[in-house]
Amino acid sequence: MNRTAVATRTRPLAAGDRPRVEEMTRATGLFRAAEIPVALEVFDAAVGVGRKADPDYESTGAEVDGSLVGWICWGPTPGTAGTFHLYWIVVDPAWQHRGVGGALLEEMERRVAGRARLIAVETAGRADYAPTRAFYAGRAYRVAAEIADYYAPGDDLVLFMKRFQS
Repeated sequence: MNRTAVATRTRPLAAGDRPRVEEMTRATGLFRAAEIPVALEVFDAAVGVGRKADPDYESTGAEVDGSLVGWICWGPTPGTAGTFHLYWIVVDPAWQHRGVGGALLEEMERRVAGRARLIAVETAGRADYAPTRAFYAGRAYRVAAEIADYYAPGDDLVLFMKRFQS
């Protein structure tokens, strides 16, 4: 596997990106079949597929050489003061471990700067999610809570948080 860092450009996502977003989300092999429609529903809300974009969702994509290779979606957590939730971050498996996910996360953090007090990220506790958890831990996200068997028996929820200066 080539793990050479690549020059990544972030850009707004559009309705026409939906098939590629679905393809990448499925290709990771991490998400259950029932999770894919949820990801697409959030994508649709963020970019306004078939309706006006929902201001509670923000999204951006990552390109390498003009090809969409990753996407991220986040938004303010309703009923909170300055807490944001990272809903989805997906990188095409062929482009993982090359800086794409980091570029997407940095772009989200840049966009919420001045508005965010906390960013919350929920991820799974399964063994195949160990690289995902290491990704967040390596970027100053700290485990705030773990809930055993949350997603399914043997599949815990791990809640990461990152605090920002106000």
